Amino acid sequence: MPTKQTLDTSQPGSATSRLPNNPAPALTLTAAVLGFALITLDASVVTVALPAIGSALGGGMSGLQWVVDAYTLAFAALMLSTGAFADRAGASRAYALGIAVFTLASAACGLAPTLPVLIGARVVQGVAAAVVLPASLSLVRQAYPDPAHRAKAVALWAAGGSIAVALGPVAGGALTTVWDWRGIFFINLPLGVAALLLLVRAPRSARRPAPLDLPGQLTAVITLTALTFAVIEGGTTGVAAFAVAVLAAVLFVRIEGRQAHPVVPLGLFRDRAVRVAVSAGAACSVAFYGVIFLFSLFFQRVQGRSALYAGLLFLPMTGLIAVTNVVSGKLAGRYGPRLPMLAGQAVAVAGLLGLLSVGSGTPAAVVAVLLVPLAIGCALTVPPLTAVMMDAVPAERAGLAAGVLNAARQVAGGLGIAVFGALVNGGFTAGMRASLALSAVLFVPTFWLSFRLAGRRASRAGR
Repeated sequence: MPTKQTLDTSQPGSATSRLPNNPAPALTLTAAVLGFALITLDASVVTVALPAIGSALGGGMSGLQWVVDAYTLAFAALMLSTGAFADRAGASRAYALGIAVFTLASAACGLAPTLPVLIGARVVQGVAAAVVLPASLSLVRQAYPDPAHRAKAVALWAAGGSIAVALGPVAGGALTTVWDWRGIFFINLPLGVAALLLLVRAPRSARRPAPLDLPGQLTAVITLTALTFAVIEGGTTGVAAFAVAVLAAVLFVRIEGRQAHPVVPLGLFRDRAVRVAVSAGAACSVAFYGVIFLFSLFFQRVQGRSALYAGLLFLPMTGLIAVTNVVSGKLAGRYGPRLPMLAGQAVAVAGLLGLLSVGSGTPAAVVAVLLVPLAIGCALTVPPLTAVMMDAVPAERAGLAAGVLNAARQVAGGLGIAVFGALVNGGFTAGMRASLALSAVLFVPTFWLSFRLAGRRASRAGR
């Protein structure tokens, strides 16, 4: 989901407007899809490899959590302003820079001799990914000025991300088993180079003035990093980190209230639809990414499965996401967002409650089936809540609203992994069940708020 959308400025008869005779749009789209899929894949491919990384580099549970969250938090926090950066630099330049840095950081991850080096390289990966995401969609918009062609291109771009989510655990398991955990990072090198080569024939993007809220961005990064550190590390150090997070959060609110162009306009949250969309999206991210984290460890550490076997066990869960997204969109188009949002959250809760029965002796195939309802529920919920978010803001703020929603979901997923890792550290099975129960509880208020919001908007529409 983009943080900033860049309008095409090509004139009639230009290279980007002659779609049937010019191969550049197709090449640009392929480059954008490849880059988006690459950064999406990296958010999930690492999870299945965590036990192997822990065996090779040590660090315990907290270190493994940072391997995931270092990428997720850098990605999420900087996504708030990288859309503006892409506009200032030009989408094609920003995309090329992001892919180049991401590829180099992937090489550093694969060569990392120690866990701190790996975590540092993961931060750089996350920063680069935050640049790639909005720039990739801006490239698509630039290449396809015709709305009908652009709609199809954007759908293909989004499908690339869905396929990457589905393949992430399987690819991670296969590369770790057949090659080594370092292979999950080295595989990015040829893919990154391919994305850059495809970009060669893309038209250069114009630079556009876009204000950057550096104080707001800095305090947002400090807040999220300190909060995550507090949850993962705990103890006296965790308490101090939490105090830093609170102070930075207060400064962030004060700064955003005074900025002419804040990274997060606080006024957005006055609309109930925005609050519902953000909270429901966050609940889905906590449940989905948290469960993949938990069961990647469960399959390998508790049941002794290989990384490849563990990855394959996620395939029924992740493989249905793209199809369910399409079904959700059709349901929302026919019945409005209320039905798929409520049905999705209800199915997700049912799935989480079903997973509470899982123990060390539960057959792996049964666990794989029990994971499916959660994926279906979240895949039903996210497309309509995104539409609700977009409908709640003026068209000129759609890119900003999309960035806020996507950043909130990424942050929630990262914090969910931090909390769940802390819970399972004291005893895996008990901590896993506590994490699942917590995820289910998070859906209770979002379900009620979604019901009230949908009813209110439906009644307005009927007047």
